[in-house]
Amino acid sequence: MAKRDYYDVLGTSKGAGKDEIKKAYRRLAMKNHPDRNPDDADAEARFKEASEAYEVLSDDRKRQAYDQFGHAGLGGAAGGGGGPGGAGFGDIFGDIFSDIFGGGGPGGGRQRATRGSDLRYDLDLDLETAIDGDTVEIRIPTLEECDTCDGSGAEKGSPVDTCGTCQGVGQVRIQQGFLSIQQTCPDCHGNGKKVRNPCKKCRGEGRVQSSKTLSVKVPPGVDNGDRIRLGGEGEAGEMGGPSGDLYVQMNVKPHEFFVRDGNNLRANVPVDMITAALGGEIDVPTMKGKVSLRIPAETQSGKTFRLRGKGVQSVRTSSPGDLLVKVSVETPVNLNSAQKKMLEDLRDSLADSGRSHSPATTGWLDKAKRFFGEHLN
Repeated sequence: MAKRDYYDVLGTSKGAGKDEIKKAYRRLAMKNHPDRNPDDADAEARFKEASEAYEVLSDDRKRQAYDQFGHAGLGGAAGGGGGPGGAGFGDIFGDIFSDIFGGGGPGGGRQRATRGSDLRYDLDLDLETAIDGDTVEIRIPTLEECDTCDGSGAEKGSPVDTCGTCQGVGQVRIQQGFLSIQQTCPDCHGNGKKVRNPCKKCRGEGRVQSSKTLSVKVPPGVDNGDRIRLGGEGEAGEMGGPSGDLYVQMNVKPHEFFVRDGNNLRANVPVDMITAALGGEIDVPTMKGKVSLRIPAETQSGKTFRLRGKGVQSVRTSSPGDLLVKVSVETPVNLNSAQKKMLEDLRDSLADSGRSHSPATTGWLDKAKRFFGEHLN
């Protein structure tokens, strides 16, 4: 059977550049790969045809011969043979799918020094420290480079051999039909080297479990979930790689008086019934000491007062928030008979005045009457 024109196979013109040819082949290879088309008997043939076309048109020498003489000018070099200077099928496959299998040609999978893992430390802070800032010391467990073998994993003076299984690459290729899968070498675990006499301290790992104490500067105004990055204070890297980072995450503990709400602070303050009715002044705690708050006459329970500038100046703003004080009117308890008599007289006097002295109660009763009148008649 006569072979199809390679440009027609890839769906490109004769003037197509290498990038266009490669893109066309990538699309066809992904579409027609046998593993992705188990129920299509013709998929393998289309896949081979596209691979053969790409092998020729991606090679300058072969493409020139093909453009001049057609299939006859290739002299049998096409079709996956990989003649002198040409790319074999394995090279094509590695080039196109290197993003899937981790690298193409020989040596491409050699393991290099790898960066250590990042660590996280949850730092519990009281609200005062979170608002004012401070320097605190933390102690963290971590993996550090072994100081006996300097991270090599071998005893001092002991040779380190190249792994015979992967020839120092750190990875091996496994051919499964048309799939060439690159995997970590099972003998050296990706290091590319074999240690004859492992270091006794780290047992050949190159890193040891340790702990260290660090000083963390907590800036004023941090909040729950804020993080501080300490570069290079994470786990040591492998094979001499750089250390990871340490992220210190803030966890602000509940406070006795205040609840933080962004840059504001909220506080609930009890007020006795007489002060709420007649007005007066009460002492209110703030993060900088107590202040006097004026309570107007006839203040109702649940009323919120705003004390400007008494909140939090966060790390993201230039001005502090406010302190929001919610008052709760407190009913007197442990009354003696004389006090009870006074309240009874007050109740009778209020009832006989002909005026409403409890607006919330009156409004609620009016709504209740309308509700029952509409639903129970």
